[in-house]
Amino acid sequence: MATVRHVAVYGAYGHTGRFVVAELRERGYVPLLVGRDQDKLRALARDFPGLRTRQASVDEPAALDRALDGAAAVINTAGPFASTAAPVIEAALRAGIPYVDVAAEIEANVDTFADFAERARAADTVVVPAMAFYGGLGDLLVTTAMGDWTAADEAHIAYGLSSWHPTGGTVASGVISAQRRGGRRVRYTGGQLEYHNDELPTLEWSFPDPLGTQNVIGEFSMADIVTVPSHLAIPEVHTYMTAKAAGDLFAPDAAAPTAVDERGRSAQTFHVDVRVRSGDTERRVIATGQDIYAISAPLAVEAVDRILTGRTRTTGVASAGALFDAPDFLDALSPYLTLHTPADTRA
Repeated sequence: MATVRHVAVYGAYGHTGRFVVAELRERGYVPLLVGRDQDKLRALARDFPGLRTRQASVDEPAALDRALDGAAAVINTAGPFASTAAPVIEAALRAGIPYVDVAAEIEANVDTFADFAERARAADTVVVPAMAFYGGLGDLLVTTAMGDWTAADEAHIAYGLSSWHPTGGTVASGVISAQRRGGRRVRYTGGQLEYHNDELPTLEWSFPDPLGTQNVIGEFSMADIVTVPSHLAIPEVHTYMTAKAAGDLFAPDAAAPTAVDERGRSAQTFHVDVRVRSGDTERRVIATGQDIYAISAPLAVEAVDRILTGRTRTTGVASAGALFDAPDFLDALSPYLTLHTPADTRA
């Protein structure tokens, strides 16, 4: 008889959390529904009959320990991660289980690498931050584009979103990040994070059809500027966002995503266009799919499955590209993503 494997989902009743719970069930895991709000947990349990709920706030270590009891791993989907990541990682280390999150917050991910690398390695376990659309997917694509290169001069990750209707968690995380930066912007250049007050440029980016050429906001920095340099020798890592999507995100009346299919996905589509340059040669990988929040679920669950089945390359705190076989991982996501790999070109 197969062993039942429970995976705790912290923030299970959130927008991304629900996708993760559904994905775990489809993959044969038994989710433990964990969160701060007991009423929301009960409501979620009505949608997923038979699953257990465990209430725990991040400021209650004993409650977190009880919530993770019997779990083989924990996936943290509850932002802002500046508040939730460290306490849930601490609980995972006490329980001796792997931790995966979907944090897009740059500073929260920096903190995870800085604060837990030695402890996770000493515990012979794995902590994977930003295992999501932002941070995880870009890192896997850059690592795949690198191929046999051991270093590159620069990496560019352009996000071609048809729209961006943010969740409440995204909005709250953005507020926290802005406060931590004191209103400044951040970029990765010269091999380090740099905070600045420069205006962000508007550029043109040629995405594949049907998206085509779009106006993008340059230096629209996402978690990839943490995950990619954590293991790849690339001194310049830059990310871009379609201007329309950026406008949606910052609109005062920004609407939350609306489901249009049986999986609960929105109609939003995305192109992630990665270009890596070494000398005068450029390599390019493009991923297309639907719904940036929904795609985070198979990314996080595939990560957990690979960790629990021993398909990893290291221990400690590690990004997706460092921990997994990136091309193979992306191939496993083929039901959700379409990959395009144009031939190498002269830069």
